[in-house]
Amino acid sequence: MPVYRLNEKEIYFPSPAYARPDGLLAVGGDLCMERLLLAYTHGIFPWYNPGEEILWWCPRERFVIFPKEVHVSRSMKKYMKKHELKVMLNRDFADTVHRCRVKREFEEGTWISDEMEEAYFRLHQAGYAVSVEVLEDGVLAGGLYGVSIGRCFFGESMFSERENGSKTALIAFARFLVQNRFLFIDCQFHTEHLESMGGRYISFEEYDRMLAEGTGRESKKI
Repeated sequence: MPVYRLNEKEIYFPSPAYARPDGLLAVGGDLCMERLLLAYTHGIFPWYNPGEEILWWCPRERFVIFPKEVHVSRSMKKYMKKHELKVMLNRDFADTVHRCRVKREFEEGTWISDEMEEAYFRLHQAGYAVSVEVLEDGVLAGGLYGVSIGRCFFGESMFSERENGSKTALIAFARFLVQNRFLFIDCQFHTEHLESMGGRYISFEEYDRMLAEGTGRESKKI
């Protein structure tokens, strides 16, 4: 199946129906705000190695967490009772993204390049990207960041400076999302960590229906 090559001078994407079985849909283009917003509102996201061409993905089976279903284990409940925890939104978005980058570079390699940091900071300045941070007994313990459009949240990355830091951030943020009637957290790809937190697969049809409802996007194809 062919992979579509995007033109930097035109903001468009092929229909998600043309994604390959592994989810790869297109290559090229840029990370301008207009293209990123168009992508996310149609279930498409960039993920590629630094220094390489931009790859755009749209998996047909979607791994999501419904905020009401986030799982809090017994050990996490004990941890959260034991410590004084302070949760913040947008404490320092750029710092949170960079911490996610540094942690992944150290552990397994990262897709978060200078280009990605700059692009998502522009989204943050425009109100479309947010970070969540947790202080444990006054010390930064962890956090996460992602894209927020309407009542849909698209998770990008997490970091922990202390044990359970990212888990606490996700649990607290899920509660915030419930209060604000968000429909889902898009995890993009499956991980055992996110599955243990309540993540599960849904069909693209169900995902796209909620995406249209949550973002106010017209249901017509790109």
